[in-house]
Amino acid sequence: MLNSLDLEGRPQDTRIVVAMSGGVDSSTTAALLKSEGYDVVGITLQLYDHGAAIHRKGACCAGQDIHDARAVADRIGIPHYVLDYESRFQESVIDSFAASYATGETPVPCIECNRSIKFRDLLSTARELGASALATGHYVSSRRLTDGSRALVCASDADRDQSYFLFATTRDQLDYLRFPLGDMTKPQTRELARKFGLSVADKHDSQDICFVPTGRYTDVVGRLKPNAMDPGDIVDLDGRVLGKHQGIVHFTVGQRRGLGIASSAPLYVLRLEPSSRRVVVGPREALRMDRIVLRDVNWIGDNSLDLAVGDGLELFVRVRSTRRPQPAWLRAVDGGYQVELVAGEDGVSPGQACVFYDAPAGQARVLGGGFIKSATPRTAGKSALRGAPASRPQVADVRG
Repeated sequence: MLNSLDLEGRPQDTRIVVAMSGGVDSSTTAALLKSEGYDVVGITLQLYDHGAAIHRKGACCAGQDIHDARAVADRIGIPHYVLDYESRFQESVIDSFAASYATGETPVPCIECNRSIKFRDLLSTARELGASALATGHYVSSRRLTDGSRALVCASDADRDQSYFLFATTRDQLDYLRFPLGDMTKPQTRELARKFGLSVADKHDSQDICFVPTGRYTDVVGRLKPNAMDPGDIVDLDGRVLGKHQGIVHFTVGQRRGLGIASSAPLYVLRLEPSSRRVVVGPREALRMDRIVLRDVNWIGDNSLDLAVGDGLELFVRVRSTRRPQPAWLRAVDGGYQVELVAGEDGVSPGQACVFYDAPAGQARVLGGGFIKSATPRTAGKSALRGAPASRPQVADVRG
């Protein structure tokens, strides 16, 4: 069931570092590679102060998880190391998370953790240890292209696919990374864990925001960015004050519940204005956005993303991890890139990722993506959209 690692040399002569979080996925990855005869080294990252979170369910890389990772390593007979990455995680993930919320965004800390901690710092450590690859328990695949480079491909199990969180991976990183679980389902992973006798076989899945001990992200933001808790007005599209709030950090675009105001019709958060501390609400139809301006675009498709201003590329995009890719155009604009959604999308929030794919379903290839800077509705009568992509963009053949 192990998909091809495409590594030169015999397994027993090939070292692979496995990022072990203490969960069932990374533990099974380590056990699976060990069973194939590879020289496996497990590394667990201590990412934050785990004293208060040691017994909290859903805490990733906290005290209990470090203990579980060490127990798995002992069970399968591999060396295991714990690296203190607290200061790096604080600076790269937690601080940026709080800063993003304070500016009215809705960040995705897992993306930044993969980009800045796992696939940059940990990958560098794996190279220093003489490893030929860094393997993780992500549900995504890395496939070799005909030109020898590698492509990032959605997992076989669409319900478990984690490609959205890995769009910022670079080509160089892809050449070094391996994802052995990409062709497996979660039940298959747990069954393998039982087969290997791993104590974490039935362990619960970790939560998205692993570093929030109480589950209340506002506590973290309020401590690091107190201004995000400043009170302000809740207003409608015409600027009429409908109520008061106790900080924009309590709101996200698309939110309906918990607004604290009375209305004869449902109201949704349309946008946050941190400079004036206003939360703008309105009807559901006002949530529909057609144009998205991106920042920090990463391209891992074929060649380079070399579009002249006004040129467009047909592809498919996902603006939330739980949504399916939909047809869109990626266009070059002055100073960056803009995505035009063919059918529009509700609840597009700054800070989230907009990820590019070459197909709407199946094991589509990830072409890259960017972070959402802003979103606007289509200008009436002036849309440059030309309909849904008739086929996937021209990309190199992928060998399974």
